[in-house]
Amino acid sequence: MKNRIGQRAISSLISLFGLVILVFFLSRLTGDPSALFLPVDASESMRENFRELHGLNDPLLVQFGHYVGDLLRGDFGDSLRRARPALDVVLEAFVWTLQLAAITMTLVTIAAIVVGSIAAFKVGSLFDRAASLLSLIGASAPDFWIAIVAIVVFSLQLGWLPTSGTGTVWHWVLPITILFLRPFGLILQVVRGSMLTALGSAYVKTARAKGVKNNRLIFVHTLRNAMLPVITVIGDQAAALLNGAVIVETIFGFPGVGKLMIDAILQRDFNVILAAIMVTALAIFIMNLLIDLAYAILDPRIRT
Repeated sequence: MKNRIGQRAISSLISLFGLVILVFFLSRLTGDPSALFLPVDASESMRENFRELHGLNDPLLVQFGHYVGDLLRGDFGDSLRRARPALDVVLEAFVWTLQLAAITMTLVTIAAIVVGSIAAFKVGSLFDRAASLLSLIGASAPDFWIAIVAIVVFSLQLGWLPTSGTGTVWHWVLPITILFLRPFGLILQVVRGSMLTALGSAYVKTARAKGVKNNRLIFVHTLRNAMLPVITVIGDQAAALLNGAVIVETIFGFPGVGKLMIDAILQRDFNVILAAIMVTALAIFIMNLLIDLAYAILDPRIRT
């Protein structure tokens, strides 16, 4: 297991470095930041001084070498827009995204496991058909469209919920609900299919013959053995949630790392773009390690 984690760590670091190379050079294609940060009537000498101050006059390869050297010392550079360390700016926003993702995935996991397990146990029933229909709708509905419709209906027409911000618990309802739908639909389908396979196994038939109660049969005897594929999907959806929250955060004005990344791209704030992507990628890497550890806990064969 230690070897597997070590191999995963090395491969993730290589992927992370490749991501840094790709984003560094692609972000430079967006244009000259001096065109955004200086007045329209700024002289060429002022633009030249701005570029010199921020190291933008050097050739791209030289800029990249300086950036990697600073990165190895833990220096992500300063934000051009905010004149603060880019990492501090990103971490402040990432806390909001992490809270949003953690609350959403907790609700999704509990709801999908409970509903999917009951649907599998009552296969073919009205509950099973309703759960399957709900999962298909959730998995296929576009987030941005539902978010806009939800704002129009629940915020503008009914006036029940605020349109943006984070001031009260009601500000969180719409973003969490929109982000809830897709992972809930996908995880529910996997839970149902995995539970159907596990319920048909010999040990479950033996437990039924011994008179084990339904609740214990589902959530004790069957669920643990059905969880390996479910954990994989939960991890994938959690990672997708960190990446996919960009649109929802932008629509609802949520001050997370997704909205920060969009603003940084529009403002050509290169250091913030790179820091945001690095922090997000590192979070996904840690999440994958936790999934590997969860595999080992659920299936002792994986430990060896």
